[in-house]
Amino acid sequence: MKKYENIKSFDELIEAEHGKIGTETRNQYEENSQMFIISEMLKEARKDANLTQEQLAEKTGTKKSYISRLENGRGNIQLSTLIRIFEVGLNRRIGLTFL
Repeated sequence: MKKYENIKSFDELIEAEHGKIGTETRNQYEENSQMFIISEMLKEARKDANLTQEQLAEKTGTKKSYISRLENGRGNIQLSTLIRIFEVGLNRRIGLTFL
């Protein structure tokens, strides 16, 4: 518990748990966090569109197993595929922000 004594913000907590920005452990944490966010957005958008994973896969030229892996945060995705899934499969526009 000593490592948490002087923590006063969420950023400090993340740094204590996953390292400083730029370290390998922090980069892995950030990558996993982003994949989780994308997977949840995909799952929600698919459900809002009343599509099954199989139907979405058919519309986008992918496989159901690929959609499932993405929704479970276990797959890597190319930007072009992400855009195709959202824009062609789900009729949603996506925007990117680079920080």
